[in-house]
Amino acid sequence: MILDRLGRPIRDLRISVTDRCNFRCTYCMPKEVFGSDYIFLPRAELLSFEEIARLARLFAVHGVQKIRLTGGEPLLRRDLEHLVAMLRAIDGIHDIALTTNGSLLARKAQSLKDAGLDRVTVSLDSLDDTTFGAMNDVSFPVQRVLDGIAAAAAVGLSPVKINMVVKRGQNEGDVLTMAEHFRGTGHIVRFIEFMDVGQTNGWRMDHVVTAQEIIRTIGDVHPLAEIPPAYPGEVADRWRYEDGAGEIGVIASVTRPFCGACSRARLSADGKLYTCLFGATGHDLRAPLRSGATDDEIAAQLRAIWGHRIDRYSELRSEESPDLPRVEMSYIGG
Repeated sequence: MILDRLGRPIRDLRISVTDRCNFRCTYCMPKEVFGSDYIFLPRAELLSFEEIARLARLFAVHGVQKIRLTGGEPLLRRDLEHLVAMLRAIDGIHDIALTTNGSLLARKAQSLKDAGLDRVTVSLDSLDDTTFGAMNDVSFPVQRVLDGIAAAAAVGLSPVKINMVVKRGQNEGDVLTMAEHFRGTGHIVRFIEFMDVGQTNGWRMDHVVTAQEIIRTIGDVHPLAEIPPAYPGEVADRWRYEDGAGEIGVIASVTRPFCGACSRARLSADGKLYTCLFGATGHDLRAPLRSGATDDEIAAQLRAIWGHRIDRYSELRSEESPDLPRVEMSYIGG
């Protein structure tokens, strides 16, 4: 295990397998930037599955136990289940999860489960087709995402977590509806404060619906009680329904930063390592992979990168300008 300069270990690795997505969510890949003329990474620049697995093995040696596959939309990467099987075979990796917009999940759930995927998180920002279509900006219907959630649950990728980004003026009125729809299903809705990830989503503080507001909206109708985190460094504050109908989570990285317990590293689709979701620059691991570096040499690079880490952007947000350069979320995943 290696520690950064603030004493934080590395336990979680988020791997982006593609920078492409079939949605154009306004808080992540707005059409104004990611239009039809946007140039995505060529296939040759993406890490191969073998390269990803090699890096994952080295991360596992240094303490990583959990891997999450992200994008873009990860299910756009062909034969992703082959990568899942390769990661499943790595000693020390105890949990493999996937974050998806759910558009392709119904047809892929069984093969992913068979390959060794443990869990899935699905992004769904509203149950209203008009609101959801406006937020994904490609008019994708809610029902097809719900079908993906049902398919994942049916094959045992459960409990399914559903991520809802809450943005004032767009979908804050759907918070209670979303909570009630999944109450008693065994699935867990996680409400996420609208974050200033990247430079293109037009973030403003007055667009943030705070965790406190979200909990009050739900708790006034269905009383809630806070419960402890399930594991060290969990990003969501957990709340259970007092009547036993399950739980919800709230990710409050704007109003209640959790940098102090952050144990996550992020690997971009082209092999750059980012030590913070709000990072400005990544560390190139693809070059040594493709130039013949040994495992020991790459491992030494990993130790140096993490050992010098001092990131705590969300804690500094209130102290320094929020206009610092930041990588786009679609490039490194959430």
